[in-house]
Amino acid sequence: MSKNQITWFLAVVILLVLSACGGGTQQGTAADSTTDKPELLIAEPVHGFGYLPLYIAVNKGFFEKVNVEMTTLAGGSAHTNAVLTGEAWAFIGGPEHNAFAKAKGADLRAIANVVNKGNVYLVSKDELTSGEDLASFVNGKTVVTGQYGGTPNSITRFLLEEWGLEVNKDVRLLEVENSAIPTIISEGQGDIAVVSDPILEQGINEGIWNEPFYNVPNELGPYAYSTINVRLDTIKDNPDEVIGFMEGLVKGLEFIQNNPEEALDIAKQEFPTMDETILEAMMTRALDDGHWEFSGEITEDSIIMNLKVVENAGMLEEQINYEDIVNPQFFE
Repeated sequence: MSKNQITWFLAVVILLVLSACGGGTQQGTAADSTTDKPELLIAEPVHGFGYLPLYIAVNKGFFEKVNVEMTTLAGGSAHTNAVLTGEAWAFIGGPEHNAFAKAKGADLRAIANVVNKGNVYLVSKDELTSGEDLASFVNGKTVVTGQYGGTPNSITRFLLEEWGLEVNKDVRLLEVENSAIPTIISEGQGDIAVVSDPILEQGINEGIWNEPFYNVPNELGPYAYSTINVRLDTIKDNPDEVIGFMEGLVKGLEFIQNNPEEALDIAKQEFPTMDETILEAMMTRALDDGHWEFSGEITEDSIIMNLKVVENAGMLEEQINYEDIVNPQFFE
């Protein structure tokens, strides 16, 4: 090679080395910024409208310190078991599952409130006539509700107990997957359904049932229906993960309160096959009935109501207190 060729060759090599080093540094920094964020998997029992604040927080990028993903695990306690076995970081659902776990020697804690009302409604094709009491109306009918262990099932059993009705004597109880309820009612295999949105509004729109004859959110008042629940050792060992999650979730809750129209647009993305008029009706119902706790706080009153339901329904015999299933330090 000539002297000029050697000089040119060395210059090219140096440029390639410098370019590789510079590119590697930039790519490494970008990758590190992503992998440094803890990966948090949240298990949900259904993909439900009540969980919209969580979906918004993910959609809007409000989780700045953690990466959050959702997984839907149908079945009464599947979402709880995923956390107990370490397959998921948290589950969104009733804090009574923490009480059930506590009674069996496991430690789960609710760290934030999302849905603060008993988010189910009782519907039927039959009309409740004027002057007819609820016990008389429900007596002798087949009631279709979610699977045993789930919160809708707990509320159903609580209400039947309150009305003096005995399961399999005064009332036939069908415990099924939530998605199967509309078919069962439309085929005449059930008389009354215990449902929440979006199934509630879809059924009304399709003529499967009438408007609710019993509004649980209004009748039972503050009720910790869907909280974010983690293992106690997560709080002790990784409090920064909890803080990072809480910061994003509260922004999602506040976003609905301050921007309901834009929140509805995100709901349309989460439920793309649903009619827009149905989604609008669902949003109106949720806001009117005060479904969401915009501060994220879990009050003692809301837990007392929750535990009263499962105790009266015969699903919890142990004495469980607020501090046994809730850790308030993060929303404080």
